[in-house]
Amino acid sequence: QVQLVESGGGLVQPGGSLRLSCAASGRAISSYTMGWFRQAPGKEREFVAYISRSGSMTYYADSVKGRFTISRDNAQNTVYLQMNSLKPEDTAVYLCYLDLQTRDRRWGQGTQVTVSS
Repeated sequence: QVQLVESGGGLVQPGGSLRLSCAASGRAISSYTMGWFRQAPGKEREFVAYISRSGSMTYYADSVKGRFTISRDNAQNTVYLQMNSLKPEDTAVYLCYLDLQTRDRRWGQGTQVTVSS
């Protein structure tokens, strides 16, 4: 059984930065692709970023490209999301995921990010 725990969310002013962490337990993440989604109130969950098993490949939603960076430390069993130049529209619950296999995606509980002055 794998568990994912996100941390690092909070309140930040527009233009600020946050670094989210997703710590995994129960499995070594090096064998799995991972990423981040987000969900704002009243909206559907949307893709944010993806990272391959080795970290050599990453993909981003157009809305965050150039501002967010996903990375992973397989030795620490942790995935990160560095968020810079934050905008009010980035406000959402950010959820980490891990793909155990096709059609078997595991989720963390999420961490709240609020961008407001």
